[in-house]
Amino acid sequence: MILVVGGAGAGKREYVRSLGWDDSSIADGVMDDRPVIINLQDVVFSYHPERSEAADALLEPLACKAVVVCDEIGGGIIPLERHDREARDACGRLCCRLAQRAEKVVRVVCGLPIIIKGEYP
Repeated sequence: MILVVGGAGAGKREYVRSLGWDDSSIADGVMDDRPVIINLQDVVFSYHPERSEAADALLEPLACKAVVVCDEIGGGIIPLERHDREARDACGRLCCRLAQRAEKVVRVVCGLPIIIKGEYP
């Protein structure tokens, strides 16, 4: 599995397309049988109320994906609402666990892929 992270609008989808995946293979913010999922943060944020348990349950299905893409959501302003903070934290912990299991971890910044873990390309 390849984990791709980066800010919103950083070029993550374009990077995934450069790996040979087309839009028909990419699930956008939903868990289904497609090999690629983008906007993982939307999936985690959609679970109510116990997001950390839901995020834990997602680990195994996500580890079977070819590519998992998530916005970096932990570097900005801390959300005021408790449920938003919990979702952000759950998403961050899930990405940490995915990164440990991933063959490759890529951070996309300004459209440029930076390999954090694994071989290039």
